[in-house]
Amino acid sequence: MNLLSSTSIFSFFTLISRVLGYLRDILIAFFLGASIFADAFFVAFRLPNTFRRLFAEGTFNSAFIPSYTEERIKSSKKGKEFADDVLSLLILTLIIIVTIVEIFTPYLVYIIAPGFIENDIKFNLAVELTRITFPFLLFVSLSSFFSGILNSNNKFAAAAAAPIILNIVLITSLVVSYYLGLNFTKQLSFGVTLAGILQLMFLFYVTLKFYKPRLIFKLKINSKVKFFFKKLLPSILSSGITQINILIGTIIASFESGAVSYLYYADRVYQINLAIAGIAVGTVSLPALSKAFKSKNIKKLSNIQSKSFELSLLLSVPASLGLILASEGIVNALFGYGSFSKEDVRLTADALKYFGYGVPAFAMVKILSNFFFARDNTKTPFYISLVMVIINISISLSLFSSYGFIIIPIATSIATWLGVIIYIYLLNQRKYLLLKIDLIPTFIKIIVSTIIMSLILVLALDNFASYLDYAYKFKAIYLISIISFAGIVYLLSCYLLGILKIKNYKTS
Repeated sequence: MNLLSSTSIFSFFTLISRVLGYLRDILIAFFLGASIFADAFFVAFRLPNTFRRLFAEGTFNSAFIPSYTEERIKSSKKGKEFADDVLSLLILTLIIIVTIVEIFTPYLVYIIAPGFIENDIKFNLAVELTRITFPFLLFVSLSSFFSGILNSNNKFAAAAAAPIILNIVLITSLVVSYYLGLNFTKQLSFGVTLAGILQLMFLFYVTLKFYKPRLIFKLKINSKVKFFFKKLLPSILSSGITQINILIGTIIASFESGAVSYLYYADRVYQINLAIAGIAVGTVSLPALSKAFKSKNIKKLSNIQSKSFELSLLLSVPASLGLILASEGIVNALFGYGSFSKEDVRLTADALKYFGYGVPAFAMVKILSNFFFARDNTKTPFYISLVMVIINISISLSLFSSYGFIIIPIATSIATWLGVIIYIYLLNQRKYLLLKIDLIPTFIKIIVSTIIMSLILVLALDNFASYLDYAYKFKAIYLISIISFAGIVYLLSCYLLGILKIKNYKTS
């Protein structure tokens, strides 16, 4: 397997999904801005969307793939039996969770957006919309199961393409609502659940080539399945640490008007970088890491670790500096229309800039946690994640009254960087960190290429400042052109320095 090729395939479909996601959010910003209706929808969408990211972007796979791979190595029959048992128990568990949440939705909304309780209209709207969107959890979690089957067979395209369905459905909901004069927030919420159903149908069909499910509801659960579910909860908390920190940020931000929306829009922008630099690389490398560990191939394990770490840095370091330098231009070009005011742009850009400082850390946490997951160790990443959450909450709560919502992205970035340090220390202490020494000169070359790209970016932003002004209609075209040119310069520099060649990322 070639890590760069597989990551490129995954990233291609992820990029399409994120571009459509931006179009979706541009339309939401245009029609709803940072109003109470936007805040209510984003809270209702935040919880199922967080679970989508937790399950679909590697968390479920972190626990499932190593166990499923181990059973498949024994025999294909054992692999199928294990998958059938997991699917049956997963369906039962999810139905119970969704039912409980539908009954106690007001309490859930109060937990995730306590600041809404002061505004009855906003709170009641958030409760209503959450009840509509929450069944999405059932469908997206089952979709993640089928994605895990595909990824275990080194098939990454369908799983990466599935979220495209969500964005197409939501864009359609907005357009139809506009022309028919329907309620935007309600139609968006119904669209979320409909998209979940369609994604599940799509992945179920694609997976039939590799796995035909048979539901068996047993009273007695075998030891292998017990072990998997025992790993799953720590895996959710550790692999999805960035999403958990963002959810915590939403809870705290709910006390400041418009802050939920600012964080949401900023989150949407930097997530594309995380999706490629962390999630794509992590998703593609985990099956290979698991197989190398199960077969006790230390040389291959070291090679995969080094290449996944290198590729993550190659993609995240320039993205980080780009977001820091061009945050206002990016937010202005993407969302600076209609109901989204200049002040909304400024505040969202501030949040994006501080998230930008944490992008390499967000990506590296995904990669470093895999080094534990491949060994069926989900407890250590869980404890590290717990420390990160405590740090994030402590900084956010202690300084929120002084600095407002902007402390949330700052706290998230600081907590994640500290998590990276802890990961590296513990991996090295246990002799799990098998990175090659030639990673150091490669990192220096990445820094050099990033500096060159940044100089080009700053000059271009300065020279075309008038075309990026809030009032200019075609600002998005100029911004995309500037970023594309700077990106090409970076990739060309990396190629000339010898660090962006397909043969460099072979894992065997």
